[in-house]
Amino acid sequence: MEITNVSEYEAIAKEKLPKMVYDYYASGAEDQWTLRENRNAFSRILFRPRILIDVSKIDMTTTVLGFKISMPIMIAPTAMQKMAHPEGEYATARAASAAGTIMTLSSWATSSVEEVASTGPGIRFFQLYVYKDRKVVEQLVRRAERAGFKAIALTVDTPRLGRREADIKNRFTLPPFLTLKNFEGLDLGKMEKTSDSGLASYVAGQIDRSLSWKDVQWLQTITKMPILVKGVVTAEDTRLAIQAGAAGIIVSNHGARQLDYAPATIRCLEEVVKAAQGRVPVFLDGGVRRGTDVFKALALGASGIFIGRPVVFSLAAEGEAGVRKVLQMLREEFELTMALSGCRSLNEITRDHIVTDWDQPRLLPRL
Repeated sequence: MEITNVSEYEAIAKEKLPKMVYDYYASGAEDQWTLRENRNAFSRILFRPRILIDVSKIDMTTTVLGFKISMPIMIAPTAMQKMAHPEGEYATARAASAAGTIMTLSSWATSSVEEVASTGPGIRFFQLYVYKDRKVVEQLVRRAERAGFKAIALTVDTPRLGRREADIKNRFTLPPFLTLKNFEGLDLGKMEKTSDSGLASYVAGQIDRSLSWKDVQWLQTITKMPILVKGVVTAEDTRLAIQAGAAGIIVSNHGARQLDYAPATIRCLEEVVKAAQGRVPVFLDGGVRRGTDVFKALALGASGIFIGRPVVFSLAAEGEAGVRKVLQMLREEFELTMALSGCRSLNEITRDHIVTDWDQPRLLPRL
């Protein structure tokens, strides 16, 4: 069967993967309301396309923290990719590089920063969890910097792991033939089998619940890499992030895996953008499955978007070729959306190109 859109990879991944692995990638926290809402909220944003504009040439290029990329579509950090495919993060890194975009490597990757760097050239960011042992953090950040990573995406929404009931039911743990490669030499690479989620127990034991804004400032003393704060959803925290020296903000609810009944990220985006006042770029993470979604995020003020689950599902289905195809499909759909909306470059995408049900309810049919 020919794949014609990003969402079709999920069903193939579900067939191919062991239940424990598929459920780990696919599920959200508790009732999974936010998981559904991350997608559904996009359908409450409609287009106001402009016509009779010469769209024979369309430029999707942009810069992120000074790095030029081919399109505002980047790869979010997703953990343990070798559970999806034997090549795991290697395949994802090559696909991102071929597409001319940025890959963010998870702290909990099944390939190390050095291994991913060895796949060849590419712009890569490193997602960081702050461990109780700060020496571990320092070592990891230095290794990422030495390996040529260009920025840190600091995850700030995980003082504890959200309640992911599928992982509890499945007694989720990392398969025995895999390790969290970045921590292998530190005796932190293995996850014990427990009576609930092995990952939840690992987080409870290792991740620092006392993490606060002063740690964002501390991080800047140990690295020259710019720091993106990932997990901001309010104006208040946007202002605090900028005060603490963040180079950018990723609006994220952790793929709806942490606090259920948090709003969709696309719904939080504009509040964050307004609070940032153009001082730092704001990116959207969560729920993007179509080129139309990318356009909507940019119209609401995002400088770019990150995709997570589409990467692991396409990786499970077709390895590197699957990830390449996801990036290509989103690129083509986004380009088409730009053309049909009358936009020739990213700076021509404005708030006037969309209408949302939260700003002009009377213009929308009941959804």
